Amino acid sequence: MTHQNHAFETRSIHIGEEPEFFEGSKNEVVAPIYLSSTYARKAVKNPGQFQYSRSSNPTRFALEKRYASLEKTTYGLGYASGLAAESALLFTLLNPGDHVIGFDDLYGGTKRLFNLWKEKYDLGVSLVNAAHPHLVEEAILPQTKLIWLESPTNPLLKVCDIAAISEIAHRHNLLVIVDNTFLSPYFQNPILLGADIIVHSVTKYIAGHSDVIGGAIMLNDQKIYEKLKFSQNALGAVPSPFDCYLVLRGLKTLSLRMKRHESNAIAIAGYLEKHPKVERVYYPGLPSHPQFELNAKQASGFGGMISFEIKGGEKEAVQFLESLELFTLAESLGGVESLIEHPALMTHASITKAERELAGIKDSLIRVSIGVEDKADLINDLDQAFAKI
Repeated sequence: MTHQNHAFETRSIHIGEEPEFFEGSKNEVVAPIYLSSTYARKAVKNPGQFQYSRSSNPTRFALEKRYASLEKTTYGLGYASGLAAESALLFTLLNPGDHVIGFDDLYGGTKRLFNLWKEKYDLGVSLVNAAHPHLVEEAILPQTKLIWLESPTNPLLKVCDIAAISEIAHRHNLLVIVDNTFLSPYFQNPILLGADIIVHSVTKYIAGHSDVIGGAIMLNDQKIYEKLKFSQNALGAVPSPFDCYLVLRGLKTLSLRMKRHESNAIAIAGYLEKHPKVERVYYPGLPSHPQFELNAKQASGFGGMISFEIKGGEKEAVQFLESLELFTLAESLGGVESLIEHPALMTHASITKAERELAGIKDSLIRVSIGVEDKADLINDLDQAFAKI
């Protein structure tokens, strides 16, 4: 029985964990955690499907099948972290002196990785406001190899037209990579909009419980997949079998969690937009968001991430953050618990103040990952913290 034509909710439970999903299975309903580092051969010239767990592991094999299914791609690859996945893409697809175009509001860790490649491999990087596709096209150089997007971005929740940019890229024989972490495969499938490669920090919504670090790449192109598979084995930045098990387990409730994340976020974004101590709210589910209609067109939802600027500056932001009780002051996002942080001092502290200001990341900016708690409790917590500044 195949599940490829089934709904997202069905595939997120069954793909990769069908009984007898590989040779030697004992008909398990849940994929076992295969801890063996190596596998016996029946004969010298008969290695079987699995040989060494860095190269391939049965639990990771199950997870990679599910990754591909949920992003509606042919291939999926698992990595030890989101940045390990991003590093694999740069290592596999680029050569010294190449050029990359990125959204100006990319995750700080991605920008840090680009800066490392600038220093060591003379990588050219142009960061532009990809919410305007013509700026992407204007940045293309003869040595440009790929365009790197997030939509929505981290942390300002900008949205770009993935289909339009993909059309531009393909006219110039460029690849389009989309970091789809914020919306998850439940709300958005960039491959259907023309993107070539999807990358995820699995740590976030896909795993969903703040208890595992992981990354993923999904794509259709067989030649690029084979190159990535080779480098995945060569670099060795793969997830452990136990991490793969945790992600398989978390994915079974992804659809349920994303619906609750979004419904809570819509309510809280509306609350923040009306609050007298809030200067501005960034959430693509608000009609006031400049790309509200575009996000509604290319995705089936708006997600659970909100950013807002508190009136005042760093002092007021810190006082507010340290007054919260239900919201956990912590980096990361996408877990069932609500997390809140100060990008300039936390997630984006690795980039310079000048770079942050150029990207629009102010000292008054606060980023919120809305969890699945009761929304009234969350709003009450925000209320009491606002009252203290």
